Amino acid sequence: MKLLLFHKIKTKLPFTLCAILSIVACDTPIKEDESVKQKEQSFIIRLSPELDSIISTSATLDTLAEGFIWSEGPLWLESEQALLFTDVPKNVIYRWSESDGLSTYLEKSGYLGERTDKHEAGANGLILDQNGNLILCQHGERQVARMKASLTIPEASFEPLANMYEGTPLNSPNDLVQHSNGTIFFTDPPYGLDPWDTIKLDFAGVYSLDTNGNLMLVIDSLSMPNGIALSGDESKLYVAVSDLDLAAYYVYDLDATGKITSGKLLLDVTDKVKSGLPGLPDGLKVHPSGNIFATGPGGILVIASDGKHLGTIDTGQPTANCAFNADYSQLYMTAHKYLMRLKLK
Repeated sequence: MKLLLFHKIKTKLPFTLCAILSIVACDTPIKEDESVKQKEQSFIIRLSPELDSIISTSATLDTLAEGFIWSEGPLWLESEQALLFTDVPKNVIYRWSESDGLSTYLEKSGYLGERTDKHEAGANGLILDQNGNLILCQHGERQVARMKASLTIPEASFEPLANMYEGTPLNSPNDLVQHSNGTIFFTDPPYGLDPWDTIKLDFAGVYSLDTNGNLMLVIDSLSMPNGIALSGDESKLYVAVSDLDLAAYYVYDLDATGKITSGKLLLDVTDKVKSGLPGLPDGLKVHPSGNIFATGPGGILVIASDGKHLGTIDTGQPTANCAFNADYSQLYMTAHKYLMRLKLK
């Protein structure tokens, strides 16, 4: 089933222009002295007392690592007590843990070729499937893939799970989430494309991939679908749209089988983007309270399930994504050149 909802795009941007816009949106240069100053002044902007039940009034941000070009795709590994995250332009996945600090986990995470001039070659979104395998959105290879090696001994060897739609290469799969029935939902904007890539798809889709390998286009009406997440009871699918002219978050209803039945706009933040706040809607995760922690203008917005904006974690940086640890006591954030952490209640 394909949903043609909301704003069907009337004029398509050339994909080469989209690629340029992705650099502007996702790799905004910040002078080092300004960056450090902003980082030290980061704080929680509280718009509703409801936020106090999740984030303490004395909460502070910790910077765990820095020096990245565009950090993305955080994934908590409970078995390892470690976090994996990507640097998309560097084509690298890093590992961070409290005991070992930062280390390189996997090189050639998203592009296996020899070109050195790809602007976003690496992996982006990461998840573990139901068997504990690492599943990656690979910009450079334009596919969703499974790493063949184990988590503890990673290798740049991958099994493609989805790389074509009706005979045409996907754009550049960006983020993904897995339903308990095994279905993977993922977004496919053009951010990983380069000017020389031959493109025939004239839309950026949201897809479902079932356990039999069947790929279905479920939404084609969003201009730049980016982050994606499921509610705790799997009745809702959330999608962030990183469009400069319509920056927003959408919510879709799912039936008992995980099929989309309807959808609507949850929160429009275009005015915040145009006011100059750094960042666009990107990765998002859902807290057990039902609130959505969504990257966007100003850092990470905390949004109630009814669309109410409860507050913002001001990272001082364009922020790509976030992830909770297993008991939701820590929030990890990939914010431009930084890896940050916030302790939660």
